Amino acid sequence: MQDQQADIEWRDSGVPVSNQFDDPYFSLDNGLEETRHVFLIGNALPERFCDGFHIGELGFGTGLGFLTAVQAWLASGTKGHMNFTSFEAFPMTDPEMARALSAFPELANLAAPLVRHWGGAQPIEYAPNITLNVIMGDARETLPQWHGKADAWFLDGFSPAKNPELWTTELMQAVGNHTATGGTAATYTAAGFVRRGLSDAGFEVQRIKGYGRKRHMTVAKFGVPAI
Repeated sequence: MQDQQADIEWRDSGVPVSNQFDDPYFSLDNGLEETRHVFLIGNALPERFCDGFHIGELGFGTGLGFLTAVQAWLASGTKGHMNFTSFEAFPMTDPEMARALSAFPELANLAAPLVRHWGGAQPIEYAPNITLNVIMGDARETLPQWHGKADAWFLDGFSPAKNPELWTTELMQAVGNHTATGGTAATYTAAGFVRRGLSDAGFEVQRIKGYGRKRHMTVAKFGVPAI
């Protein structure tokens, strides 16, 4: 792992907050349900799962997005292999990840192997049919160099207002360049410049109802005519 690590403060509620971006890693209400709503429902998963399905993610964080996808993949009974590639600039340590994920006892059995392998060589053969690859470093540099294409994107960086570097037009274009035709993207933010960036990158973009108290979120489909 690289030298730059996450700088974390722990709230009394047990929620980790990034001191780099002054933003919590997951919802103060129900982080797991929000993750399912935004990234699974937002990408029409698990309905689209198939052999070789590839999920891309900006911002690995606690690993919650990955574990939510794993849980859905296993529950779906899909035959074949799932790949998950995430881009992370400030990785947590093993103990920090274990502490953060302890907030979700429903995921305990899935979190244990992730924490056990975390900090080692990438990619991680998380399970016989699931491969995780976390690419460390600034996504503005690492994503354009990636040779893969994702079928679905979890755009999970910290708030655009606090971490604008992960939402630039150039980075959204890189997301588009690494999305399979008909692929999708979803994010909790409905910021106008994020939607415009995705649209300019070749996505058909929609603003839909967000989770809980959040009024709106963004979903997008790549390589289809704009309405």
